[in-house]
Amino acid sequence: MLDLQKAEAIAVTLGCCKLTLEVLEGNKLAQAAYIANGFAGYQLDPEMGRAMFWQKKL
Repeated sequence: MLDLQKAEAIAVTLGCCKLTLEVLEGNKLAQAAYIANGFAGYQLDPEMGRAMFWQKKL
């Protein structure tokens, strides 16, 4: 079982409603793998503005 399939199986078991990930526009190889595993792009509500990516390094 691929790692993405394992993640999906765990998410289903936990009752999660979706999986999300991020990928750079230029990373076509990763995008192809995600598409092959059922992922698709989505757009947020434009009235709420653009998404912001935040992090906290540990």
